[in-house]
Amino acid sequence: MSPPRWLWAPAALAVLLVVVPIAGLVAQVQPAQLWPLLTSPASVDALLLSLRTATATTAICLLLGTPLALLLARGHWPGQSVLRALVLVPLVLPPVVGGLALLYTFGRRGLIGQHLEAAGISISFSTTAVVLAQTFVALPFLVLSLEGAVRGLGRRHDEVAATLGASPWRRLTRVTLPLVAPGLMSGCVLAFARALGEFGATLTFAGSAQGRTRTLPLEIYLQRESDPDAAVTLALVLVVLATVIVGTVYARTIRPERVA
Repeated sequence: MSPPRWLWAPAALAVLLVVVPIAGLVAQVQPAQLWPLLTSPASVDALLLSLRTATATTAICLLLGTPLALLLARGHWPGQSVLRALVLVPLVLPPVVGGLALLYTFGRRGLIGQHLEAAGISISFSTTAVVLAQTFVALPFLVLSLEGAVRGLGRRHDEVAATLGASPWRRLTRVTLPLVAPGLMSGCVLAFARALGEFGATLTFAGSAQGRTRTLPLEIYLQRESDPDAAVTLALVLVVLATVIVGTVYARTIRPERVA
């Protein structure tokens, strides 16, 4: 069944709000300067660092966020709603607040950082700090996406597998996770994209050292003052990366509905 035709008007406005600013960005790129700017040492370092840290962040979100999402979706225990709210807080916090929270926790004089510093472990203003900052802001995206997929799945398949004698582990790995794989993939993509574009928490907690903590968004911010053309070019690279990653994965995981 087709949706009402009047929906096309607000939908078109929504598309314009996204597409027009991107078109304005593309219009500012100087083709003759594109390759030299992209291949400069600072740009290459920032791009490679962003890709490495975003990949590491996504892996951490997958390892930690998957169990958490499953417990929130299927569990019933005291304080569950409070925990869910706390986990989702980074979605609404300004990134700089998240960076301050991490700094006062893992910084040299932070709640945990002072003990790590005494043991010779320094986290703040390092590549590890970049990954921590990105994980802080990206983890809720995976948890929210996967929890919604598990809740939408229901319990029927799990209960049928249980009546057939499947253990909890077997039901999880052979029934639940395969069925919610598109939701899990979507969560990973959103986490990766969020990590790739993280700026405020990274700058506050990790600083901006070339090759160590200066990711692509930070390089864009710094270049905006000294070389606007370079900033626009790098911004376009970030837009293209995010579009390709999200578009490719969503094309593979979401199929149009077919009416028999």
